[in-house]
Amino acid sequence: MNNTHLVILAGGGGTRLWPLSTEGLPKQFLDILGCGKSLLQQTAERFEGLVPPENIWVATSAEYKDMIKEHLPQVPEKNILVEPCRRNTAPCICYVSWKIKSRDPKANMVVTPSDHVVLDVREFQRVIHSALKFTNNSDA
Repeated sequence: MNNTHLVILAGGGGTRLWPLSTEGLPKQFLDILGCGKSLLQQTAERFEGLVPPENIWVATSAEYKDMIKEHLPQVPEKNILVEPCRRNTAPCICYVSWKIKSRDPKANMVVTPSDHVVLDVREFQRVIHSALKFTNNSDA
C-alpha cells in the first residue's frame, strides 16, 4: 500500500505535562519511557513497514521544525509542514490533507498524535494494517 500516508501531529506546546514538558521542549520530544527514543520517534517507528518514509508528514510549529528534523531524519524536509499559527487539530488535518491530495489524489491517510504511548505495538500495527486495507479497498 504505497499510497498510504502518515500524518504525525507534533505542534503541541508542552503545557499539559508541565513541569516535565515545557514550551521549549514539549513531551513529543521527550524520552518519557526511558528507552532512548522520544515519543515522536516511537510514533514514527510504529508505522515502519506500513508507510514508506517519503509518505510521512509532520505538522508542527515553526519553533519545532529543527527538532523534528533531528528526531526524524528519514522524513523529507518538504513533508515537515509548519503551521503559521496554532489553530488546533481540524484545520491542521485539512491543511495536510490538501497537501497530500495535491501529490497523491488516491492517498490513504492515517493521522496520529506524536505524544501517545502504545505498549502493544504488534497489535497496534495489526489493527492499523486492517483499517488501511479496508479504506484502500472501499470508498470509506
